[in-house]
Amino acid sequence: MKKNIDLNLLPEQLEDTEYIKRHAAKIARVSVSEISEIEHIRRSIDCRGKTPKYLLNVNVYTENETSQQEDYYSRFKQVSESPVVHIIGAGPSGYFAALELLAQGLKPIVFERGKDVRGRRFDIKPLMLQGIINGDSNYCYGEGGAGTFSDGKLYTRSNKRGNVRKILKILVEHGAIPDIMIDAHPHIGS
Repeated sequence: MKKNIDLNLLPEQLEDTEYIKRHAAKIARVSVSEISEIEHIRRSIDCRGKTPKYLLNVNVYTENETSQQEDYYSRFKQVSESPVVHIIGAGPSGYFAALELLAQGLKPIVFERGKDVRGRRFDIKPLMLQGIINGDSNYCYGEGGAGTFSDGKLYTRSNKRGNVRKILKILVEHGAIPDIMIDAHPHIGS
């Protein structure tokens, strides 16, 4: 059985897994021994008082149930002989489109008119210092797209345009810190 509950924790309690388990058991009205897993769904901080509090939304699993962790891209199909699909632009959309095509057994080929990230650094310098723009390699064009030189904030939690949780999971599978899956305002850096 799964119960979704909210927990209010002091900063020093956030890393205390035994305390969290006891507190979750009390809120979920189950015994500690019945809990098979606590899955963190969302974490935020409330600083509106004298003492900051962490607000956790968790799923409490009992009766030996556990969360079903999807591994979206662990089993890509062999695509060397598959139909080719051309993708224009090696920004986030282009890369995610390529991953989706691979998962569907199609062969993506990504075209990018700009340079790789290292090369773009040298093309951005004249823009910043002298106002000279390279039309093919600048903040907007090149590997990684316009977000490459941003600070990496991942603001949206809207599911209007797709499964945001799936995107965050893919980022984690490719090296982002797992905390982005639960933080209210996740950040992955450039």
